[in-house]
Amino acid sequence: MKIILKEDIIGLGYKNDVVEVKNGYGRNYLIPQKKGVIASPSALKQLAETLRQQAHKIEVLKSAAEKRAAQLEGVVVEVAAKVSATGVLYGSVNKNTVSEELAKKGIEVDRKIITMRDIKTVGEYEATIHFFKDVEVKVPVKVVAENAEELKAPVEEAPVEKAPVEEDFIDEMDEIEEAPAAE
Repeated sequence: MKIILKEDIIGLGYKNDVVEVKNGYGRNYLIPQKKGVIASPSALKQLAETLRQQAHKIEVLKSAAEKRAAQLEGVVVEVAAKVSATGVLYGSVNKNTVSEELAKKGIEVDRKIITMRDIKTVGEYEATIHFFKDVEVKVPVKVVAENAEELKAPVEEAPVEKAPVEEDFIDEMDEIEEAPAAE
């Protein structure tokens, strides 16, 4: 079923895109939620006329999105998280966390336009921010251990007793056998 989208849906398409979806998804979700309409010939003609009239407005929105994307050039999001000794996070780093970290740097980005997988280990990852139809920015996300100094510091080990060598064990067994049995 062909649908004309009435709003941006991450993973499917942008406003005024004509997309192919399964019949049930279109009839049961997109159309009742007013997120799309059936792409009939009359609807396609109306879309073409609307796009022609809004061409200037779309160009202005695209240039504004490109300016916002330019703000993110060279920005690296560094998140300090609590980490176990094996390098696994307690919890996860997700798009909400990335949005909050960008806000701390003075760049307001809605969490809904960020796509990424939840991060559960220390390392370097990438988040994609979708500003407009053709304006996407990939922002590096670096997850570091909050307690990195503690994990790197050498742990003072308690003195370990030396395990008995096989010869010592044999000598002990001989002593036990030679000792008179208590009656």
